[in-house]
Amino acid sequence: MKIESLSIKNFRVFQSVKITKMPGLCVFVGANGTGKSTLFDVFGFLKDALAGNVRTALQKRGGFHEVVTRGHAHEAIEISVQCRLLINDVERLVTYRLEICLDNNRPVITSEILRYKRGKYGSPYHFIDFQKGKGYAIVNEDDFNKEDSELEREEQTLDSPDILAIKGLGQFQRFKAASAFRQLIEHWHVSDFHISEARPSQDAGYAEHLSVRGDNTALVAQYLYEQHPDIFSQVLAKMKQRVPGIKDVKAIETDDGRILLKFQDDSFKDPFISRYVSDGTIKMFAYLLLLHDPAPHPLLCVEEPENQLYPSLMPELAEEFRLYAERGGQVLVSSHSPDMLNSIQLSEIFWLKKEQGLTIIQRASDNPLLVSLAAAGDLPGALWKQGLFDGVDP
Repeated sequence: MKIESLSIKNFRVFQSVKITKMPGLCVFVGANGTGKSTLFDVFGFLKDALAGNVRTALQKRGGFHEVVTRGHAHEAIEISVQCRLLINDVERLVTYRLEICLDNNRPVITSEILRYKRGKYGSPYHFIDFQKGKGYAIVNEDDFNKEDSELEREEQTLDSPDILAIKGLGQFQRFKAASAFRQLIEHWHVSDFHISEARPSQDAGYAEHLSVRGDNTALVAQYLYEQHPDIFSQVLAKMKQRVPGIKDVKAIETDDGRILLKFQDDSFKDPFISRYVSDGTIKMFAYLLLLHDPAPHPLLCVEEPENQLYPSLMPELAEEFRLYAERGGQVLVSSHSPDMLNSIQLSEIFWLKKEQGLTIIQRASDNPLLVSLAAAGDLPGALWKQGLFDGVDP
């Protein structure tokens, strides 16, 4: 389940951008205010719209007029995602396109399309096609003995024109493409990690996956320790390598039924509770839990992972991101760290820059100067630090 391309129109600073041939690991760089957080929020917006509706997802971001690109309020917000999905055990290149406009000062979905090719030839077929809450879905899309003209349409009317069609249809297995794409979005992880929320003890419970804000870190540690001891051993071994003095980490259940993280330092007999260890220690431990999830998220977005971490850890963290992507989870990272970039290939680096108040996105490997300098032995982080990424001032 890998995203191949992303097209955005009229979403804040992105009046019109398109990223194609996206690799398993993508690293985005750019000056403050160029839209790195906004880029990741496009995925967060789709996930919020699926969980609720388009109106509430927009309200969370200040409303339609705060999200639509300045000066383009009369136009539609458009998001198009092209990705590879398994549908009936066959990998398909699926395109999902969403268009949102204002109608009587209320945001409505003016177009929602999900399409893919049924065979090697021909044009992609629309398996979902809705406008303003009305449209159709194909119910026999897996019958490949039938011609496109023989496919059966099921007309549908949604409860409201701001509800995604894939939200309702994706619950039913007969709508194969809608179900697969809904599951893809539901399992995206757009990190908003807060160290302060990862420190406190938590009520005893159960958590398989690290939450977006990291407020269940202790529960995930307990889950891995009990259910996947081999994976937890890998996490602990890497903590020992990367954080001086760390000997052990345990999730302890207290007498009042809470789960508390305790870190054992080689130099001391008694362990430290998480409240008294460094920000970098907490963050590295949470990242390792996230990146060693037994069931990787299909998409993982992480902003500026270098914050609170020692620069020498960046190459190892970059390798962890790459290994995660190789296990099946695509990774998007934003960074200001030359040390991080030095471990990334030019084809994996994209940089954002503003032109007349709007952001454009370029791929480092498309720049002849960067390619020639990298071929001569220069590292991407050094090139970025020297200001050779046009329009970016580090």
